[in-house]
Amino acid sequence: MFDKKVRDLRIIATDIRKDILRSLYAAKSGHTAGSLGAADIFTVLYFDFLNVDSKNPDDDHRDYFILSCGHICPALYSTLANKGFFDRSELGTLRKLGSRLQGHPHRESLPGIESTSGPLGSGLSQAAGLALALKRDGKQNKVVCLTSDGEHDEGNTWEAVLFAHKYHLNNLTVIVDRNRIQIDGNTEDIMPLGSIREKYISFGWGVIEIDGNSIPQIIAALEKSTHERTKPLVIVANTTPGKGVKLFENDYKWHGKAPNEQEFLQAMNELEAEHLRALNAKE
Repeated sequence: MFDKKVRDLRIIATDIRKDILRSLYAAKSGHTAGSLGAADIFTVLYFDFLNVDSKNPDDDHRDYFILSCGHICPALYSTLANKGFFDRSELGTLRKLGSRLQGHPHRESLPGIESTSGPLGSGLSQAAGLALALKRDGKQNKVVCLTSDGEHDEGNTWEAVLFAHKYHLNNLTVIVDRNRIQIDGNTEDIMPLGSIREKYISFGWGVIEIDGNSIPQIIAALEKSTHERTKPLVIVANTTPGKGVKLFENDYKWHGKAPNEQEFLQAMNELEAEHLRALNAKE
């Protein structure tokens, strides 16, 4: 049963990656590497872990997902569309004038969008405030926040880390997309982050470190996050930027660039091949 679940999630992740590329190609701009790299995380969150309902997106009992690194919203939009929050045909309007799918997500512009994000470093503060409010109201909703490694250059991130520890926010799980790139180059060249794992431990958090493109490891880490705990938890997810397309993988130049026609067709061929491999995988 577990193998079948992993296979099915791999298929969904590939479909999400294809929709990401379709929307970026139509827009002729946007963030390719991070969106593709985080697709496995989005897939497991929305199709296995989070209590969310596309037919009732404002349910009081829902879990909350906060996207701090809003520039990878093509992955969020594609995931929400594949989950049924809105029609997939709308993905072709990414970044278009008047579209609900702008280059950074806006709260209430689409069902399922819980926060507005754009300025990096603010999402964790939003998530921590939400988690504290839920705790004080005696509610059991989970809060998950996805952050980039690059935005850990921002001081506001570490203020939120301190805040979450102080208030014992055991309903808060942070996922750090540790892809080691940002718009100007490698994170360790721009502003060395060292061991994010050790930093969070020193701030009093629980830490799990995983391969962020391994669906079984993502599932296992999120399941551990639901166990009884007394402090906030961070999952350091080591991902490959541009995952699934060799041309894009591990190249920081794709942080904020969309593919041209030739690159798009090449990428879609690779993803179609991956889709077939996932379909043919043994249960």
